[in-house]
Amino acid sequence: MLGCQFIDSLNGGKRRVAVEHDRVEARARGGRLGLGTGRQRHSLNLATHATSTRPEPKVLATIRPQGENEADSRSHRPDPTVAPRKTPLSSSASFTGLRPAALTFLRALKRNNRKEWFEENRTRYEVELKRPLLALIEEVDVRLASLAPEILGTKRSLFRIHRDVRFSRDKTPYKTHAACWFYHRDAGRSVGDNAAHGGAGFYFHLAPGDVFSGGGVWMPPRPALNRIREAMADDPDGFTAIVTAPAFTRRFGALDPEHVLTRMPRGYDVDHPAAAWLRYQSFTADHALDESLIGSPKLVDALIRDFTVALPLVRWINAASGLLPATSR
Repeated sequence: MLGCQFIDSLNGGKRRVAVEHDRVEARARGGRLGLGTGRQRHSLNLATHATSTRPEPKVLATIRPQGENEADSRSHRPDPTVAPRKTPLSSSASFTGLRPAALTFLRALKRNNRKEWFEENRTRYEVELKRPLLALIEEVDVRLASLAPEILGTKRSLFRIHRDVRFSRDKTPYKTHAACWFYHRDAGRSVGDNAAHGGAGFYFHLAPGDVFSGGGVWMPPRPALNRIREAMADDPDGFTAIVTAPAFTRRFGALDPEHVLTRMPRGYDVDHPAAAWLRYQSFTADHALDESLIGSPKLVDALIRDFTVALPLVRWINAASGLLPATSR
């Protein structure tokens, strides 16, 4: 027998109302709790209140009313079989250009490359560099969806400002430039020895007095490098046609010769038809940009022009690594 008392006010006076439950039975039916069918009336005979409008006692709030459909009770639960919606790249506005303060910050960071200084000026980095560059990446990604759907620009395209100093003699903690990497969706964003697939993509670099775009793959890991060389050996004319095309040479000049062996790699003759390219360990091309462009939304157009010319090189390298082009996202 469950009995409780309610105190209610009516016509300015207090009136005691006895509420009596004969019995509340809890029965488990198919994993559910149900209410008993015995007398469950409340002796509330208030002239101004209907029984249907009386609030439920709190003790019963967590018990599902009898007859409720089990499916209804699950209708608001998340469905684990439905993939969650992707978080937008950023909440920043469209790219309108970087302010001069962006380069000012990088110059100051070069003079004060210390954790204490950076933490004091972190807001400057977020406002002047990180947010505008995320907006730039987002707009370039929209354009890449038509130009090269397999190449992505995401929030992970923006390189971290922190340096990896574990194996470096230079222990300064921060980079004094900013950079973005647009990568093949099946390869991931890693570059260099950390890139398992050695995928090629597009690059944007920003530093005081050094602004440029580029395309290709930088220092791919040995398995990927071997695949690229094998593809060159099989199709030397095809690769040569790409990197000597007039549009390519006008825009980029030639492949960057920074990492070129003095001798032929093992297994290839010095008179091989692809000898000119087989000694390369890195396959990149870059184009210097006018620094004034970074303060304008026209930077997006300039990058897309460069990426369009570099696209045949990027796709050739990716195909050698089994990373195929796409026609849509």
